[in-house]
Amino acid sequence: EAKAARKRLKAGTPASLLDGVPVAWKDLFDLQGRVTTAGSVVLKSDPPAKRDAALVAAGKAAGLVSIGCLNMTEFAYSGIGLNPHYGTPRNPNDSRVHRSPGGSSSGSGVVVAAGIVPLAIGTDTGGSVRIPASFNGVTGYKSSTGHYSMDGVFPLSKTLDTLGPLAHTVEDCVLADAVLRGLKKPGVKAAPIRGQLFLVPETVVFDGCEAAVQRNFEASIERLRKAGAKVKRIRMPVLQEIFDLIAARGHILGAEALAVHWDRVKGEAAARMDARVVKRILMAEKMTAVDLVLFMEARTRMIAESTALIGDAIIAYPTTPHVAMPIAPLEADHDVFFRNNARTLRNTLIGNFLDWCGVSIPNGHDGDGMPTGFLLSAPHGADQAVLATALGAENLIRGD
Repeated sequence: EAKAARKRLKAGTPASLLDGVPVAWKDLFDLQGRVTTAGSVVLKSDPPAKRDAALVAAGKAAGLVSIGCLNMTEFAYSGIGLNPHYGTPRNPNDSRVHRSPGGSSSGSGVVVAAGIVPLAIGTDTGGSVRIPASFNGVTGYKSSTGHYSMDGVFPLSKTLDTLGPLAHTVEDCVLADAVLRGLKKPGVKAAPIRGQLFLVPETVVFDGCEAAVQRNFEASIERLRKAGAKVKRIRMPVLQEIFDLIAARGHILGAEALAVHWDRVKGEAAARMDARVVKRILMAEKMTAVDLVLFMEARTRMIAESTALIGDAIIAYPTTPHVAMPIAPLEADHDVFFRNNARTLRNTLIGNFLDWCGVSIPNGHDGDGMPTGFLLSAPHGADQAVLATALGAENLIRGD
């Protein structure tokens, strides 16, 4: 692929704006001739993929050079990124302590942050692009559902699964989005920040935030305000209602994950899976058909209400309420893991529940040099608007 790209570039006939750029794929994407293991050992004996996933094929057509597949949380079911089978990717921001890479697209965040490849493609069902972006200090774009084809991507939740790139800048994500959709050039241009309305929810998303996360967020917001942005802090009761609903009825994510893995978690394969993943999947057994119907009815209503409230504004809050944590305590105690996993996923899963698109941008560090993330979100289908705003606001958010 690299030789073919070089030949096209020398001839002045590049296949796309990113012809010859190296890319790596989360191990959920089918690559022809390779077994898609989804971060698990129980799929290693499956037959190799007969064809590339639709997005991999689009990348090849654009001249992207596939380096290979990337480690991930087993079956994409964790926001922290631990993997007992293939090892947990090391967050490159701390050379002394092995810290969480974020999940489930753990390898995708690490390889970009470490400078191994400039572009990686992940999936996001509850935060799995945006969390690794935040923890590793890179940029991650989560698309609206349906923005990209999911053909050839191992599922977690067919209702909530989305895809997106992780890269160093918003511009790189915009370019990746364009070429993966077969566009000759991006349709996104940097939006003016003066006059743009940013809504900052005061419900849930700041609860228990670490001091550095809060401090860096407020500094970014102040730079946006000084540049002429309109900043409005609002109560959004719907955000608390999401968590109340999940506590009362369960989650479509859990129900669909259980449907995908029923035979595995009920059979001999369960003993060869990450016990934390098995436990999370089996939690959905408590859901009833009535729970699922009432959940989906409530979700439809809450999406409509939040979309009407937001309008043309952009939602802004911290991507994660804390920085990447050391993995040793998480591996040693399942209760510690589950408590921190829920905390890690809290802010990002809101966007999946409400089907928002979003971009996480690095906006500083804590006292130990660990990155924090600033999340911009917009309702379903407003991908171009949120990317344009992120492009226009990136330097202000970063403080460059």
